[in-house]
Amino acid sequence: MTGPARAAAWVAHLREGGTTPWAEWTGTVDGPTPPVLPGAQQLELLRRVNQRAAVPDALVERVLTASAAGRGRPDLELVGARPASDFGPPPVDPADLPAEELLRVAALLLAEDLAAEGDPDDRHDRPDDLGRLLGDAARRMKRSGRGPWLRPWRTKYKLVGDPWRADALRRDLVARGRPPGGRGALVLVVADDLATMLGDLWTDRCFSTGVAVPAWGPWLDALAGSRRIARGADPALVAATWSERVGRERVRIVLDETQLPAVLGVPRLTPRPAVSAEAAELARLVAKALGLRVTPDVGRRILRERLLPRLVGQPGHPGAPLAVPPEHHRWIHRRSVRMRDAVRAGDYPVVGEVDGLVSRPRALAASGETLSGEAADERVLALAVDLLLAPTGAQDRTGRQEAGT
Repeated sequence: MTGPARAAAWVAHLREGGTTPWAEWTGTVDGPTPPVLPGAQQLELLRRVNQRAAVPDALVERVLTASAAGRGRPDLELVGARPASDFGPPPVDPADLPAEELLRVAALLLAEDLAAEGDPDDRHDRPDDLGRLLGDAARRMKRSGRGPWLRPWRTKYKLVGDPWRADALRRDLVARGRPPGGRGALVLVVADDLATMLGDLWTDRCFSTGVAVPAWGPWLDALAGSRRIARGADPALVAATWSERVGRERVRIVLDETQLPAVLGVPRLTPRPAVSAEAAELARLVAKALGLRVTPDVGRRILRERLLPRLVGQPGHPGAPLAVPPEHHRWIHRRSVRMRDAVRAGDYPVVGEVDGLVSRPRALAASGETLSGEAADERVLALAVDLLLAPTGAQDRTGRQEAGT
């Protein structure tokens, strides 16, 4: 029987860096064959990784022994490797597996790498983000000789609203020695057009653990079917809530971030990180697996301080921003107009133009392709493979064959 011998030979070929697909493989091995082979998902992922670069032995073994995270098919056998059975899922040709199946394995491996690095705050004396960033800012100011780093007469602030933007601005301000809060703080409701805020809200949840987040398309579908927009994307609701607490005179809706430095008394602010649709989707998949290994607070820090810089800095993966599927364009436009009217009716001070809340149909139509389908999954998988290779991609293994031989 050549099936088991052929399969064993193909596994050995992949271990040595080969890239020949299973359907094209004709080699066999002499002697006994292993009773259990790696799953088709793991084998095809290793073949894809081999196509990108030389793979260290340790990563080879991790890929072959990994489980597939999340819901999906169990480990599948190679078609033709064993006699047909009436039990269990049918064997498959690994090349026929959708990229979604391979991503389940890759996401688990990336989550393991991130969890092994530990909590970013473990390297600091203070256990919280704010304390760490304040300490860093103080040390930079002291080294620069620029005098006191906290000036109490500057505008005190609190950032709310769009969570992805507010978080990025808050971290930047803290790093500059401007922590939020204080008596009489000005509440700044960070906002944008509705389509952009929804993309930011989904991205923010992708870079968090503790709560399962659907993919971009299903998440929008569920939101469109509800009667209320998520709080982080509804500046009118946020402004009304804070007006009741602190008074309308201390609330500002910020639609033009270029004016924020003047409002806060800082020379400049660093723009929020531009995260592509593929990068956000990969973060969502990694967060699922990471959430089983760390607490939500630690997971959030790991995703934003360790994974995010790697995703943004990956050469060859600029990606495109999230786009709203065409079936939601009219809904987004109508809701954004209602949101603008609610802000006007509330008579809240606005930094920028209130019409900036409206998502225009023409802009939505020109926003690009949506994150769905096999082509999008393939781009996400390519990004995941490069991240797996990033720490050791330049290293080769001793005695391996040339890829593809």
